[in-house]
Amino acid sequence: MPQHEALFRFMTDHADLIYRSLLPELQDEVNPRSATHCWVEGTGTLVLHVEAQDIAALRAALNMFLRLVSVADEMQQIA
Repeated sequence: MPQHEALFRFMTDHADLIYRSLLPELQDEVNPRSATHCWVEGTGTLVLHVEAQDIAALRAALNMFLRLVSVADEMQQIA
């Protein structure tokens, strides 16, 4: 049962594109100590929810997914 969690809401014009870029990572997630869920609310809000058994697993999952969101957003601004 998860003891730690974090919830982020990103308001961006590229919410759907960023969500689709995260899907492969979300589907292939294999870390038994954490679970990550992502969805789009409305047309411009990307929601990222991470649960973990311990704080180290939470930090590791957040480092990875926040970086992926950042890179995907930067690529949308460049394109």
